[in-house]
Amino acid sequence: MPRARGEDPSQARPDEVDQLVAAWRTERPEVDVEPLEVFSRVSRLAVFADRERRAAFSAHGLEPWGFDVLAALRRAGAPYALSPGALLRATLVTSATMTHRVDRLEHAGLVTRSPDPEDRRGVRVVLTAAGRERVDAALADLVRAEAGILDSLTDVERDDLAALLRRLLRPLEG
Repeated sequence: MPRARGEDPSQARPDEVDQLVAAWRTERPEVDVEPLEVFSRVSRLAVFADRERRAAFSAHGLEPWGFDVLAALRRAGAPYALSPGALLRATLVTSATMTHRVDRLEHAGLVTRSPDPEDRRGVRVVLTAAGRERVDAALADLVRAEAGILDSLTDVERDDLAALLRRLLRPLEG
């Protein structure tokens, strides 16, 4: 599907961030508020993206945390099973939080626990067929919604934006 051409920056209509930055420049001309032009927009975009994510997940009876766990299992590939430790690393939560999340997903029939074939003392969390259907449907809606947010950008602009964000995030995640 062809995408709309990006705006020429010289022709862009001012947004709320432009107004915010202009007000700060008037009130505090000695402070370089240029970073606000990026991070205020990133912050506002995150709010809109979070709304879209929550709507996509909610339509399938999921909370964002549930999607995260199911998605980690789905991305693992067949047999769609991970140890609790691997799930912790994938979702960046505590052990107690993960136990609670797996309990809730198991109660909903979206995952099961089974003995770890490589470690008799261990357990694996396994995505059920219902869990796989649910996460696949939620992912399709999520990608559709996020593509809609990016629709005003060209393919090249999307690639450039992704590369720039990657460059900003890499040292922070390291």
